[in-house]
Amino acid sequence: MKSFLVNLVIALVGIAVLIGVIFYWSSLRDKWPAAPKPAQDIAKTINTTGMPLNLPDGFSIEIFAKDLPGARVMAFDKPGNMWVSQTGDGKISQLIIQNGKVADQQTAFRNLQKPHGLAFDLKDQSRLYFAEENKVSAATLNDNPVLRKLIDLPAGGGHFTRTLSFGPDKRLYVSIGSSCNVCNEGDLRRAAIYSMNSDGSDFKLFAKGLRNTLFFAWDEEGRMWGTDMGRDYLGDNLPPDEINIIEQGRDYGWPFCFGKQAHDDNYDDDNNRSCSQTQAAQIELPAHSAPLGLAFIPKGFGPADWEGDLIVALHGSWNRSEPTGYKLIRVKLDDQGNFERFEDFITGWLQGSTALGRPVDVLIRVDGNAMYVSDDKAGMIYKISYKL
Repeated sequence: MKSFLVNLVIALVGIAVLIGVIFYWSSLRDKWPAAPKPAQDIAKTINTTGMPLNLPDGFSIEIFAKDLPGARVMAFDKPGNMWVSQTGDGKISQLIIQNGKVADQQTAFRNLQKPHGLAFDLKDQSRLYFAEENKVSAATLNDNPVLRKLIDLPAGGGHFTRTLSFGPDKRLYVSIGSSCNVCNEGDLRRAAIYSMNSDGSDFKLFAKGLRNTLFFAWDEEGRMWGTDMGRDYLGDNLPPDEINIIEQGRDYGWPFCFGKQAHDDNYDDDNNRSCSQTQAAQIELPAHSAPLGLAFIPKGFGPADWEGDLIVALHGSWNRSEPTGYKLIRVKLDDQGNFERFEDFITGWLQGSTALGRPVDVLIRVDGNAMYVSDDKAGMIYKISYKL
C-alpha cells in the first residue's frame, strides 16, 4: 500500500510538471521567433550546378557546358551548335549539340588576339563573323575554313573586347571601348559603336560617348539597347552604370557626363562641357555592377507577364568596398519600354566576399525553352529552363 501511494504521488507530480511546461511554452509562443518560410517552393526550383544559386519558382538551372576558361560570347549556328569565344585563351570553341546536350567540344580557331564578339551572317549561316581586339574577320565554315579580314580596329588600352551583332537593317555593328578609365581619346573610333556592310565596306560612326558598351540587343520596335560601364575612382556609388537606348548620331556623354546628364566635375573641373546636349541614360544601374549581356524575354519563355522585359547580367564589381553585382536581374519595363523596377533573377554567385562565378552573356532560344548564360570565371555555360 505504501509503495502504491509513493508511485501515485510521483505520477501526480510528473503530471503537474508536464502541465506547467505546456503552459510555460504556450505563453512564449507569440514571443518566440517563428521559423522563416522558404523563399521559394523548392519543388518547383531545380539547381544541379553544385553552386548555391537561387532562382524564382518554376525555373531550373544546370551546367550545359564546362571546361571553357574565360567563356564570353555565345552564338548558335543553323544546325543548332553553339560557338563560344574564350577571350583570355585566344580561341573560339564549337560545342556540338545532340538531343539538347553537348556531345562534343572542340577548338575551332586558336591563337587569336583576344577574340570576343561572334555573329552569324543573316543570309549565309555558314559564315561566322568574329571580332578580335584589333580587327573584324569572317570565316567560311567548312572542312577548310577560309578567314578574311574585313576591317582593322584600334588595339591596346584598358578596354579590348569588341562585340558584334547584326541589326534589323542587316548592317553589322561593332562596339569599341575606350582606351582608358577617363580621358580625351586621340582615336575617335574609341568609346563608340560603328556599323558596316557585311563585307566590311561603309564603316561609319553610329553613336559615341559610350565608355564601354560591351553588349547590345534590339527590341521588337528595332531600337538598340546597350549596357555601358561607368568610370572608376569616384567612390562606391558614382557614377551609375547604364542601360541606354542607342540611336544614330547621339552622344552619350563620356568622358564629361554620365547617368541622367550629370556632369563629371572630377574630370572636367573647369566645367567646360555642358551635358545638356548629351543623351541621358535610359536606366541607371548600381555603380560598378559591370553590366554585360542583355536579352529581351520573348513570348513563350518564363511567366506571361515577363514578356518584353530585360534580363541583364551583372558581371560584378572589383573596386567597391562592398561587392555588388555577380547576378542576373530582371528589368521590368512597361508597355512603352519605360523602366519600372529591378528584380533579382539568379543570385548566389557571390558568397560573402568570394565570387564563385561571374555571368557574362545572355542568350534565349524560344524553340528550346532555354536561356543560356556564360560564366568567364567558372568557365561554364549554364542552361536555364522554365516550367510551372
